[in-house]
Amino acid sequence: MRKSLFAIGLLALSYSVQAQILCHVDTNANMYVSEGTLVYSGGGVQTRGTGILDVHGNVMIVGGGSDALRTITTTGGAKTDGGNIVLRLNTPGSYAMSTYGQLYIDGLTQTNVTGIVSKEFRTDRHGNGNYFQQIALPFFGKTLSTLSTEFGKTFTGVRWSQNEILRWNNTTAVSGHFAYPSTTTTSDGSSYYMLGSKSNNLNTSTPPATLPTIAPTPTGSVYTLNGRPYAPLANVTLQNGGNVNFGPTGNNVNQYNEKYNTYLQDQFEVVATPWAQGYGKNIYQFGNPFLTNIDLSRIGYTENGGTTDGNAIGNIWGVRYTAGTVVTAADGSTTSSGALITTFDTNGVPVGDQGLIIKPMQTFVIKLRNNDAPQTLNFNTLRRFKETVRDASTNYSVVAAKNAGKIGGETVKQLGVIALDANGKEIARTYYVLSSRAKTGHHTSVATTVQASASQANMIGTFEEALQGGYDNDYTAKYWLYINEANENDFRGKNVKLVNYDTNKKIASYKFEIRENAELVADGTHQLSSGTGFYYKSENGTVEQAKQGQVIPVASSVYDLYYGAPGREETSKNAIADNNATSVRPSRTMVVYNPEITNYVVRFDPNWKKADIEVYDMSGKLVISKKAVNTSTDFVIELDNSIKNSYVVRIMADNGETVNTKILK
Repeated sequence: MRKSLFAIGLLALSYSVQAQILCHVDTNANMYVSEGTLVYSGGGVQTRGTGILDVHGNVMIVGGGSDALRTITTTGGAKTDGGNIVLRLNTPGSYAMSTYGQLYIDGLTQTNVTGIVSKEFRTDRHGNGNYFQQIALPFFGKTLSTLSTEFGKTFTGVRWSQNEILRWNNTTAVSGHFAYPSTTTTSDGSSYYMLGSKSNNLNTSTPPATLPTIAPTPTGSVYTLNGRPYAPLANVTLQNGGNVNFGPTGNNVNQYNEKYNTYLQDQFEVVATPWAQGYGKNIYQFGNPFLTNIDLSRIGYTENGGTTDGNAIGNIWGVRYTAGTVVTAADGSTTSSGALITTFDTNGVPVGDQGLIIKPMQTFVIKLRNNDAPQTLNFNTLRRFKETVRDASTNYSVVAAKNAGKIGGETVKQLGVIALDANGKEIARTYYVLSSRAKTGHHTSVATTVQASASQANMIGTFEEALQGGYDNDYTAKYWLYINEANENDFRGKNVKLVNYDTNKKIASYKFEIRENAELVADGTHQLSSGTGFYYKSENGTVEQAKQGQVIPVASSVYDLYYGAPGREETSKNAIADNNATSVRPSRTMVVYNPEITNYVVRFDPNWKKADIEVYDMSGKLVISKKAVNTSTDFVIELDNSIKNSYVVRIMADNGETVNTKILK
């Protein structure tokens, strides 16, 4: 049965003085917090016996050092089996879009937070077959072996078994395993964990049909994890991330004799200096330590509001969130693709993906530009019930609304191009970003860039632009971009190449998403605060204005994107050459380093059938020559890794296309 809040309050009166409990839910009582409702307790909370705090909405517990969160038996002892404070997943069948119960605790000490919270959980799995599920564990003192019962599979202490539990170490850049999960408990709320799945014996998107749940949730529809929630945490210091020598091209090994290049990925630094300088360094992997969302959108600068979130990481480069797809090869090497990426310009404005809300039990990765000075991250003031980010002009609080921000002064302009299938479902996206602080063309410095590379799995993306517009052919065979930047002044009216490599013809249309300083502009808007906006042109089409929310049919594989009307400078109105405006798309064939085999490979354009490959050393000597190579699989360039040399690679397709690039070792 349900009891009214008034009745619950009366029950609380007899407990509040002696036990520092303001709200008490007695045995057989059910305090129901409905979806969309906020319940506030200005002191401790306690359940007794079978009493249930059934949370479909949001609960705030704000007290002092003597207040407590408890679940007790009818005789007053600690009740530790869960099922009393329940955070519900409201629509398990559509878990990705579902709302969920959240719990906020402030002012209480960890010693006084002894109550067990039961969190209903279901999320996309991060791979298929053998992979690692990336996860946060927002429970203090939780014995790791309890995950075996809760997930319906047995976790062991054996490394490389795909049944182990790993935890990332930010300083040493290695995932340590727990040899004795039955005696190991959690103690660091912000830790980044990885749960092994062997032949899909862990599938967080589909719980076992017989897995027990807490009524009335249907059996087998959710996982239920139990534990003591974390009280507010001390600030986390960001310094010396990846403070190790990775060796040439990442070939040094960690304490488990694993090469760093078999698992370490850096989609930020790879654009500028792959496996050099800061590649793999200044990276910090975290899990959300709380049972509320956290909002990372404003951590790069101090907001305009009177009350800020207390975070201003001045040297932040970007955040990678959602794990994407994780693949573990037979040799144990691990890679991922398809994660969402946000980068920050030098003023802290986020660009790229704009959903920097990290849900409970979700992980994320922060990349800093340098290690010059220690930075701090205050998780406590990032907590947020809303599923959308807070506007910079809105004072911080966990219940702060999202207000419409004002645009003024110099801004970051962003065009998102979203690829849709015939049913209007998103299947790919890419971003083009400009500001007066941004740099046009290839970056050799990591101090200011907001670019992030695209992977071979991406269906659409842009290529590095030449200073006069069009492709920069020095880099078309080396990388392409998920987030591309240019300077809004020197690149106004010039073209960036948007390329579609959808060989299965799934992409039916493009949708435009336009932002200024990370805020969406109104539907139908073309002209931005600068007085101009974005434009597009297909290979043989006319120039059209790009407008917020507009959907256009995809008529060709290459489009030109512009900021400012193409063909003339906005300031002088002088005509300019639209370089490469009608040139064909570059080959998707690239020479890339494959960490799984610690060697370079040729990864072919899907449209190629056969290819000839020649590799020359810097003296001009031909060291490799292969004819009529099958392009359905990668071609391994078998070079002697003990010899430090540079090479020129020439690849010629049977359709006449040619790719020339270099390998620098």
